[in-house]
Amino acid sequence: MLLENIIPPIPSEVIMPLAGFTIAEGKLSFIGVILSGVVGSILGALPWYYLGKNWGEKKLRKWIEWRGQWLTLSVEDLERSQEWFNRYGNWVVLLGRVIPGIRTYISIPAGLENMQLFSFLVYSTVGTTLWISFLTIIGYWLGDNYTLVKQFLSPISTLVIVILLITFCIWFYTRKKR
Repeated sequence: MLLENIIPPIPSEVIMPLAGFTIAEGKLSFIGVILSGVVGSILGALPWYYLGKNWGEKKLRKWIEWRGQWLTLSVEDLERSQEWFNRYGNWVVLLGRVIPGIRTYISIPAGLENMQLFSFLVYSTVGTTLWISFLTIIGYWLGDNYTLVKQFLSPISTLVIVILLITFCIWFYTRKKR
């Protein structure tokens, strides 16, 4: 789970249900799997948090002014994201930790916005615990059929990715049109 957070293509949707299956076989303990998954995830989120925190707003703002057009980013986009994060910061982190594709990267704006480390850890831990427990329980319940997890979660993950892609395309199109 540490690597899943540092290198996002590694899917927790496969790792944790497999651990749940192993619990069902009596080879691992439920509490041990959950604790290991949560600790690994939080440790993997910390480098991203510190990247945002150490990079700082000035450096990011300068980079956006210099190279932001490559990603169709503007300083106004940065300001809007800061306002949104400042308004919903703690909840953004908690909910972001259970959304595929966002789970890892939510740590960067948390650091950038100087979210207190303690709050970041608490909200990240709650969101991560919910996600890891959910996946582990699914693997446990499915037992020998844990390979069905991919079939069960694939439509959900695909839907989230499609929504994100559509949103990005609309955003990109409107930015280019302007």
